[in-house]
Amino acid sequence: MLVSAKEMLNKARDGKYAVGQFNINNLEWTKAILLTAQENNSPVILGVSEGAGKYMGGYDAVVGMVNGLLKGLNITVPVSLHLDHGSYEGVFQTIEAGFSSVMFDGSHYSIEENIEKTKEFVALTASKGISLEAEVGSIGGEEDGVVGAGEIADAAECKLIADLGVTMLAAGIGNIHGKYPENWAGLDFTALAAIKDATGNSPLVLHGGTGIPDEMIKEAISLGVAKINVNTELQLVFAEATRKYIEAGKDLQGKGFDPRKVLAPGFEAIKDMVKIKMDLFGSTNQA
Repeated sequence: MLVSAKEMLNKARDGKYAVGQFNINNLEWTKAILLTAQENNSPVILGVSEGAGKYMGGYDAVVGMVNGLLKGLNITVPVSLHLDHGSYEGVFQTIEAGFSSVMFDGSHYSIEENIEKTKEFVALTASKGISLEAEVGSIGGEEDGVVGAGEIADAAECKLIADLGVTMLAAGIGNIHGKYPENWAGLDFTALAAIKDATGNSPLVLHGGTGIPDEMIKEAISLGVAKINVNTELQLVFAEATRKYIEAGKDLQGKGFDPRKVLAPGFEAIKDMVKIKMDLFGSTNQA
């Protein structure tokens, strides 16, 4: 059964580890992530962008697929199905479809409008037992058409949003979606420490988890980050494993053209990467 992310993130915050949000794009990705979470006895958050939700046939299809896999694979670890970078309309749609967690990304609004809209969702999600993520500042780069300039979040504004009663808060600290450029300056830990001081016990979220050095990940967790998002890294390893299979001509051997065989190397690559991340984040054996 899908659960709110609130309990798993509060436990992660107190235990000084982080729960991974791994974005899903199809059945293979979802199955790989769920099986790895079960094998590692780790809580997990399945992230769905609005673009990916549309690609998979709509939010009802996503919820049906995930619930079916939870039952069919006998998944017993805590699993949250989360809307990633949700629009105002998207939040309502995913709640109606049966998501157990949502993100309202109001970072592109003025802080006043961000507060006003977030406050509305605090009341709605609380009434339904759903967890809510909000954002202050913006995450650099582009993900599914959502473009951020990468502004460092203001700690005082973070406090205003956190005090509304959101479950978790995403704050821009120099992180970006996609691959990090060679001249990337790194995470701004001074800003993160100030945000932590301002927001108290609110679990913090680190978007753009792909390519951040391990030592930075660990320092971010020590400063209150309890949820780390990974998407691009899974896309990269999935594509690389699939390419090797095709370029080796294995799809031409026997029944190698069977989609179950074509997608198997990418499936295993995702499992391997998710395990690496769960171990790094510290969520292994925390279910």
